[in-house]
Amino acid sequence: MTPDTNLDDLTPEQLAAQWEEEKPPAAGALANAASSLVVLAVGIAAAALSTAMGLGTPDKPQPGLWPFLISIVMVALGLFQLIAGRHNRDAEKFTRMSAAPLTGLVTLAAMVSLMPLIGFELPALVLCVIWMRFLGGETWRSTLVVSAAVVISFYAIFVLALNTSVPHLF
Repeated sequence: MTPDTNLDDLTPEQLAAQWEEEKPPAAGALANAASSLVVLAVGIAAAALSTAMGLGTPDKPQPGLWPFLISIVMVALGLFQLIAGRHNRDAEKFTRMSAAPLTGLVTLAAMVSLMPLIGFELPALVLCVIWMRFLGGETWRSTLVVSAAVVISFYAIFVLALNTSVPHLF
């Protein structure tokens, strides 16, 4: 297969063979168990935090109800993956790009913690730039244009049109 080969000219079998060649190495049972335990731990922590927020009842829900239900689903999926997914051969080995979801989570948490202090505009802009440029590999031009458009759109929708109580600078 040469770099000049047009993907449209390949048969489905040739394309599948090419994808198989380019596939990253498979993760082992230890990596599968570790990722399942991480999901399980996050789900348990989220369930505890959402319970502390108050669950309420289905007809009078409190802020923790939906996060609690989602965290219970996470716990169930983590347990299922831990028990039944041990022999999964489709999971990829951890690589340098495995840190990208963690980076996304940390930057999102930073944005949420900064919003009450300085509003949503600057943290949202920085978040968009980090996600698009460094995690997504976009060009600087598209990163800056799309990031600015996202923040302006959110401002127009949530502050101007809906008049929500989201913390904002302007």
